[in-house]
Amino acid sequence: MNPTQSNTSPPIDFKPKIVWLILDGTPEIALKLLAKNYQVTTPQLKVGMPKKHKHKAYACYTAKNQTIYVYNSDILVNPFVILHEFYHHLRSRAVDKIHRGTEYHADQFAKDFIEQYQKVTKPLPSSNQ
Repeated sequence: MNPTQSNTSPPIDFKPKIVWLILDGTPEIALKLLAKNYQVTTPQLKVGMPKKHKHKAYACYTAKNQTIYVYNSDILVNPFVILHEFYHHLRSRAVDKIHRGTEYHADQFAKDFIEQYQKVTKPLPSSNQ
């Protein structure tokens, strides 16, 4: 099974809900729900980059301690970054441990969630037209 697929289908509103939770300032809850859905441990979330990652990244994931580090607290409400790093957590838990193309796939994983959120938050057409 692909590590980005769960054994059971999530509710239809799962992806929009995850994005909303992050935008609402509760990324920890979003990560718990993601971990439960994908049947992995919940990664820790910390503000401040580890010493080895002082370059200009917004965030990074370290598999050794299963932690998503974000550059500053503003990043905690950025769904793209949080979901991108969660994908790395998923890949690090994968049986095959293959990491080819993970940046591309992490981007696609995050974009899929955001696109689903945008679909349900799209304004209805005006009745005046």
